[in-house]
Amino acid sequence: MIRKLLFGLLFIISVFLTNAQTSIDKIIATVGKEIILQSDLEQAYAEYAAQFTVKDDDEEEKCIIFENLVYTKLMLHQADVDSIVVTEQQVEAALNWRMNYYLQRAGGDARVIEKYFGKSMAEIRKDLRDIVRDQIYIEQVQDNVTANISITPSEVKAYSNRIGVDSMPLIPATYEFGHILKTPPVSEKEIAEIKAKLENYREQALRDDNPRTKFSMFARMYSDDPGSASKGGDLGFVERGQLYPEFEVVAFSLKSGEISHVVKTRAGYHIIMLQERRGESLKLSHILIQPKPSAEQQVSTIEYLDSARQVILDKKMNFNDAALEFSEDPNKLSGGWVINPYTQSTKFDREALDPATFAALDKLIPGEYSSPVIYINEDGVLSYRLLYLKSKVAPHRANLVEDYDVIKNAAMEEKKSNAIEKWLINKVKVTSIKIDEKYKNCDFVIRWQIK
Repeated sequence: MIRKLLFGLLFIISVFLTNAQTSIDKIIATVGKEIILQSDLEQAYAEYAAQFTVKDDDEEEKCIIFENLVYTKLMLHQADVDSIVVTEQQVEAALNWRMNYYLQRAGGDARVIEKYFGKSMAEIRKDLRDIVRDQIYIEQVQDNVTANISITPSEVKAYSNRIGVDSMPLIPATYEFGHILKTPPVSEKEIAEIKAKLENYREQALRDDNPRTKFSMFARMYSDDPGSASKGGDLGFVERGQLYPEFEVVAFSLKSGEISHVVKTRAGYHIIMLQERRGESLKLSHILIQPKPSAEQQVSTIEYLDSARQVILDKKMNFNDAALEFSEDPNKLSGGWVINPYTQSTKFDREALDPATFAALDKLIPGEYSSPVIYINEDGVLSYRLLYLKSKVAPHRANLVEDYDVIKNAAMEEKKSNAIEKWLINKVKVTSIKIDEKYKNCDFVIRWQIK
C-alpha cells in the first residue's frame, strides 16, 4: 500500500516537473474512454529514475508505475459514470492549500519553489490545476467506495500484532507547543504611503491606452503576492467564498475593466481589476502591498517579548495565563496551543515546522520558553513569538500506548485499501479495459483479472 501511495505521489509530481516530451505515442492501455500512451509511462518512469536508484529499464518498477496510471484512469472513468461534479471553487481551494504548503515549507520565499521546480509560480499553478482536479475526482470515488467502513479497537490491536514491533513505522520526533504572538505595529505614515502608491498605480493604469497591460506590469514589479505577481497579478477565475470577505465585496461590485480603489484585508492592501465575468465567476487581477514594520518597530516587539518572558519566569505563570495576558493571537482564548494545519492535531514533526520554529523548539525541554522567534503566517504577515514547549517525544517505533491514533489510521487505511482492491476487481469485470500485450505479465493485470 505504501509503495502504491508513493508511486501515485511521484506520478502526480512528475507530470509538471518534466518539460521534455517523447516522440513515442503508442496507446498501451484504454480504460473506458480514457487512454494511456507509452510516453505517459516513459515520462513517469524517467522522473522516478531521476529521484531513486533503479536498474536500467526496470520492468517491475514500470509495472508498478503503470498500475498507478491505470488505477487513475479507472477512477476518472468511474467519476464520469457516477456523474461526480467538481467545482472550480473546490479546485481553487485545493490549489491554494497546496501552494500555501509549498510556500510555508520554503519559508515564504517563492524563489525557492521556482528554483526547485524550474518554473515560475504561475506556471506551477497552471500545471497543477488539472492534476488537482483529477485528484479531487479520484478522492470522491474512493470516498464513495469506503464510506461505510469503520474499524474497532480489536481490529487495531490485531493489525498491530500482525505487523509486529520490528515492522512498525519509525515515528519522528514530535512536538506540542504553544506560542505568545506579537505583530510589530506599522506606522500610519507607512500605511498612508502604501495607499498612495496603490492609488497612483490605479490612476496610471486607467490613463494608459491599455490599462490591463499597465496593471499587469505594475503587479509584476510591485506586488507582494508571490502566487500572482509573476503572472501580472492574475488570480484566474474565482467564485464567492474563495476570497477575503472585504476583497470579495469589492470584487463582485466591479464592472469589466474597472479597477477598484484600495481594499484592506488581513494580507495587506490591494487594488483589484476585473478582467472578465462569467455568471458568478470572476477573472481577477490584483496588486498587493503588505505593510512592513520598520527595524525599530521590530526591535521594540522583540524587547516586549523578552520582557514578557522574564515576567512569566519571575512570576512562574502557567502558559495559559501567560498567553491570555501577553499574546495577540485570537487562539489564546482557547489555551494558546498551536494547531497543525495539515493534521488538525497539536502534534508537529520536523516536516510540518518552518526552520526557525524547529530550531527553537529542538533546543527546549518541556516547560521551557524560547527567546523571540520570527514567524510569517499564512497571510504573509511578519510577527514574532515566544514558543512554549509542552511535550517532545523522541523518535521511536510506533506502539499502541503512545501512538494509538497512528496505528489506528494505518489499520483503517489498510482496510480501505483492501476494500478498494475488491471493488477494483469487480469494476474491471464490467469496464472496457485493454492492456498492451507487452504488459500482460504485470502483477496488477493478473491480480485485477484483466482479460
